[in-house]
Amino acid sequence: MKESWTTLKLVAWTQGYFARAGVASPRLDAELLLAHALSCDRVRLYLDFDKPLGAAELAAFRELVRRRVEGEPVAYLTGAKEFHGRRFRVDARVLVPRPETELLLEAALPALPEGGAALDLCTGSGALALTLALERPGARVTATDLSAEALEVAAANAAALGAKVELLRGDLLGALPSPPPRFDVIVANPPYVPSGEWEGLPREVRREPRLALDGGPDGLRLLSRIAAEAPRFLRPGGLLVAEMHESHLEALPRLCREAGFASAEARRDLAGLPRLVVARLGAAAD
Repeated sequence: MKESWTTLKLVAWTQGYFARAGVASPRLDAELLLAHALSCDRVRLYLDFDKPLGAAELAAFRELVRRRVEGEPVAYLTGAKEFHGRRFRVDARVLVPRPETELLLEAALPALPEGGAALDLCTGSGALALTLALERPGARVTATDLSAEALEVAAANAAALGAKVELLRGDLLGALPSPPPRFDVIVANPPYVPSGEWEGLPREVRREPRLALDGGPDGLRLLSRIAAEAPRFLRPGGLLVAEMHESHLEALPRLCREAGFASAEARRDLAGLPRLVVARLGAAAD
């Protein structure tokens, strides 16, 4: 008699298979991929724990498992990633949004009043810019990216979420019109991984666009430019919030202060690693 594969059996088997293959979160990945294959949420897997899968469902799931073991990110396989409680479409054209990046939102939102203005540099999927726009519906939010493909993803997310954001293609602040507008807050999650660390990154991370990750020899190639140029685009008392590499703990706050920010501090993530810089202009800045 042919064995019947139920959702519970499949989750258990796949968890073990992923664990042996070195997948970082085997249980979660198994649940996410099976839920995607069955077009349901993860809760439904356990409500229907004894439901046998059909041949087509099994075939679809096996293909997802194969691709995951080969190093493809779960978010690319499912086509989506949750960020700040919202579902964002993602694919190989953009970086997968990380939970740590939500720390930028926590720092930026208090500095963005209703009717204010925010700028997101290196927007990628648009996760930061669209969330700012949705959390502050009266604000003017602008986002830039060098990649036309990334902006296509951000535009699709904006349409799906009903967020109003101006998307501009170009090199960081150079994408903005002249004379430059002023913002209450600038957020940025640019490439900041030192080039020498690329080969040591997990396989699934190296499947993401290198353009969105590789920050040059010291990881500061773009961050140093952002720190130097941002004051011209901020209103008095305005805030720059940028994600950074742990090795930038001292260097990036120093670069911000040298550029004219009145204060600049590094903040840590939940793992205790330096994760972002928060720099503020003086209230009397020009």
